[in-house]
Amino acid sequence: METKPPTPRAVLVGIQTPEVDDIAHVASLEELGRLVKTLGYEVAGTISQRREGTGAGLLLGSGKLAELAAMTGGTGQVGSMAPAPKSKARARFEGAGKPAATPEPEAAEGPRPEFVIVDHELSPSQIRNLEHATGAQVLDRTGVIVEIFHRHANTREAKLQVEMARLKYVAPRLRESTGGGGRQQGPGAGESSLDLDRRKIRDRLAALKEQLEAVQRDSDNRRSARRDQLRVALVGYTNAGKSSLMRALTGSEVLVEDKLFATLDTTVRILQPETRPRVLVSDTVGFIKQLPHDLVASFRSTLAEALEASLLLYVVDASDPTYEAQLEVSRTVLREIGADAVPSRLVLNKMDRVDATRRAELAEQHPDAIMLSAHAPADVAALRETIIGFFEAAMVEDELVLPYAKQGLIGEVYESARVLAEEYGETGRVLKVRGLPGAITRLRRSLAAP
Repeated sequence: METKPPTPRAVLVGIQTPEVDDIAHVASLEELGRLVKTLGYEVAGTISQRREGTGAGLLLGSGKLAELAAMTGGTGQVGSMAPAPKSKARARFEGAGKPAATPEPEAAEGPRPEFVIVDHELSPSQIRNLEHATGAQVLDRTGVIVEIFHRHANTREAKLQVEMARLKYVAPRLRESTGGGGRQQGPGAGESSLDLDRRKIRDRLAALKEQLEAVQRDSDNRRSARRDQLRVALVGYTNAGKSSLMRALTGSEVLVEDKLFATLDTTVRILQPETRPRVLVSDTVGFIKQLPHDLVASFRSTLAEALEASLLLYVVDASDPTYEAQLEVSRTVLREIGADAVPSRLVLNKMDRVDATRRAELAEQHPDAIMLSAHAPADVAALRETIIGFFEAAMVEDELVLPYAKQGLIGEVYESARVLAEEYGETGRVLKVRGLPGAITRLRRSLAAP
């Protein structure tokens, strides 16, 4: 019978700086715990310390470092970063007089944690120092997020974007192997193994960039074809319920999981029941505090759905005590790509988890917000009417003549506008339509073209 491999265990480490209050610090560590669980790891414990900043070489003070090392089985000491050179004879001499090493006993509560996960972005030297002191593999917050993105990417575009971000994260953290960093022989002679690895990463990044540009040209063409259609983009913090709301609005079988970053690829579906003209709903990648800059840059094409939408719905988990900070993170990221100029509405989701007192407080703080639960059909129906009402306010009525020789374009007319009345004239069908000015202008050009 095949035995299941043990679940990796991790210790979380958080540094509370003076500008971070207790609530935000605790919430950040809880979020890191959820990120770690999304990776499939078990949280074995948490170490937290107040410090002036996160720039210290060991990050933690000596007392907390010793506490962490006791949990992981490390020495708590950094020691020399490079092994002392030894001759083979001296190595044999020193080894002959030593007893065979005995394995460390496991902690009473289970196997020792193999990972230390730090709730901050670490420098390569900080990672090396902590690994020497703890004897565990060290990941920072950025590394965890990059690894989750790597595991969850499904489409070719997302996979290319994530691999680029992953390589950019790994490159500055490469180090010489302890087995020796001698010069290579043959092609690339004169390079150390570290130089060779870095050159391979640069070459791979160049190849990925070229492939991604080709994929994004196809995506741009698809978006261009939808330019005059009515488009709503669901944006917001990861796990705020965007995918659940997407499923409720469109009836689509999009992935819904209680995990961070369950959705990485932009999904576009038609609002149901279908309207004329159609309304397209996009579910976008979620945001998170300290989202790695390279990931934001890599996903710019994916986020372009938000930039080119007619309406943004900022979806927020109203039951989360830190929802305001999460909303600000979402707005900051979208501001970076210029999407803050797009009309938007605030959607306070998961109201079924909020009591009456809290609901009243939220209504007072955000009088214009849409309060709903994605699992309540009446709430979703009301949101649908709000979306339709938004687009109706921007529509105009006009009259188009569809020449008899171009009857094949009737489908495009019905696709782009609502036909209110239809008559047959001498030269063609006379259609009274209602739609967005841009869509009607495009239809007029198509009908007039030779």
